[in-house]
Amino acid sequence: MLRKYADFLLVLVALSWGSTFILVKKAIEDLPAFSFLFVRFFLAFLLMYVFFHKKIEIDKKILKASLILGFLNFSAYALQTVSLYYLPSNIVAFLTGLFVIFTPVSAYFFFKKEIPKKVIIAAILAFLGIYFLTQAKFAFSIYVFLVILCAFFYALHINFTDIFSKKYNIFSLVTFQFLFVAIFSLFLIPFEDLHNIKISFTVVFAIIITVVFATVFAFFVQTFAQQFTTPTKTAIIFALEPVSAAFLGAFFGESLNIKQIIGGILVVISMIIAEI
Repeated sequence: MLRKYADFLLVLVALSWGSTFILVKKAIEDLPAFSFLFVRFFLAFLLMYVFFHKKIEIDKKILKASLILGFLNFSAYALQTVSLYYLPSNIVAFLTGLFVIFTPVSAYFFFKKEIPKKVIIAAILAFLGIYFLTQAKFAFSIYVFLVILCAFFYALHINFTDIFSKKYNIFSLVTFQFLFVAIFSLFLIPFEDLHNIKISFTVVFAIIITVVFATVFAFFVQTFAQQFTTPTKTAIIFALEPVSAAFLGAFFGESLNIKQIIGGILVVISMIIAEI
């Protein structure tokens, strides 16, 4: 029952992340990417600390684990958020979805788990999917590469969350992970253009939604649920994120033609082949 409950919660996490793509894309037009990430994760840290300070432990091993998760999380979000400046949200969402293939691959290199032949087939399908999805215009754009790199960090985050969630206090892991993401973001704010910042309704709304649902709720649930399920199952459930984001993007006016739909389907099929 706990495994089924955990899987259901992970579905909610995937949908909450997918539904915020458009919101974040619009918000970073008024508030630069790293400024947005700093506000989002620092407020998430404060919320966690205020509500769960009695359950939070401070320990060197926990802080080290939180630093690793925070670095991986920051790397993924920073690359993804910056890419949203230059690519449609549906493209970013589907390319981010490659983490489902990268999860078992990184498990092999870092944790010595074998890669089944089906994963190689899935990787080829995913590449074809990316080709169709990006409309063959990918004279391999740097931003396409950045999102693929984001997917790699995302996969590492899932694998390391699986390990740490079974070892350490999850309240501490989540809380200090948020703090480290905020600190990393803060270091990069001076490199942004801060002259045209607008604290618009879109920015405030995006911050509230992402802090409460896509950060505090989502990462706490992920860390909790991964105690009762595997990285593989987590990854396949999270495949719902790019699917929901892409179709939500189409609903709000971003173009999604037949080739892109075929590409998206190939990426999703590759995810399923890699993980089932």
